[in-house]
Order: sequence, then structure tokens, then C-alpha cells
Amino acid sequence: MLKNGVQGLTYSDMGILLFVARTPTTSDVFSAIAEPRRRVILEYLREEERAVNDVVESLGMSQPVVSKHLRVLRDVGLVQYRQDGRQKLYRVNGKELQAVHEWTKRFEQFWNHQLDQIKGRAELEARRLENERE
Repeated sequence: MLKNGVQGLTYSDMGILLFVARTPTTSDVFSAIAEPRRRVILEYLREEERAVNDVVESLGMSQPVVSKHLRVLRDVGLVQYRQDGRQKLYRVNGKELQAVHEWTKRFEQFWNHQLDQIKGRAELEARRLENERE
């Protein structure tokens, strides 16, 4: 018993807490791109189709790590691959990013508002500097 009659956690309670299931990263696009290295890989593949070894060398990640992340991205449909001899060439499947784009677009008003404020302050400062020169 702890203070105020509160009972402490037992080891079995802690085990239950440690192994609480979480949403798998392969459940949807949003979960998959929550991992920063996956976003880096997507950005790298944005320009053109690339082999796994190119991703490994260019991004400085180990081959097993890159393969794991590519598998998750492939499972949610964000990348596609084709076999070219012994190599797998990966490319972004932009269509699957549409859901992310549509969701983030809902927040565009906030960005525009902030940009308008920045623009207004910059124009005010430019006028102030111009008046000082005169």
C-alpha cells in the first residue's frame, strides 16, 4: 500500500501496461508517414524511380531499415515497385497521397492567414524604411 490507501502496481499490471496494442503502421497512410524516415524516403523517391541500394547509399540508412520502411510504404500503397533483374525499383504512388493532401488542405486557411500577416508586416516595414529615406 502506498500513501492515502492507493495500492501500487504489481509486476503483472506493469506487463499489461507495457504490451498495450497500438495501431499498426501499416493500417493507413497517415500512420505510415508518421515515421520521419519514411517521409525522407518518400521525398527521395519523389523525383524518380530508384533501386533499394540507391536509397540506402543516398540516405545513409542500413539496407534492412530501408527495406522495412519500404515494405510499410508499399503495404499502404504509397510506393510501388517493379522487378528489374535482381533489383526492385521503387517509385511513389502519388494517388495514395491524395487523402493526406485533402486532409491538410482543410488547414490551409490558417497558413494563408499567417502569410497575410507576414506580408502586411513586411509591407509596413518597407513603407517605414522608405519614409526614413525621404
